[in-house]
Amino acid sequence: MKLPRDLDGPQLVKALGILGYQATRQTGSHIRVTTQRDGENHEVIPHHRPIKAGTLSSILKHIAAHHKMSMDDLLKMLDL
Repeated sequence: MKLPRDLDGPQLVKALGILGYQATRQTGSHIRVTTQRDGENHEVIPHHRPIKAGTLSSILKHIAAHHKMSMDDLLKMLDL
């Protein structure tokens, strides 16, 4: 499944809510999200429009690894 090319930071934060992620703080143009599901996990999401493909790929790979799922499964779950 291909990564979306027009996704911005707030859209990603909202989509990650499905996995229990909530914005815990924002410093400048970066939003830190945290979940307690499957153990505590933090990710930093840039508040950019759009998020660069490499950055988005890296964030999603970390999240998929934390939740022990494939990237394709994660993208389907998030409906991106």
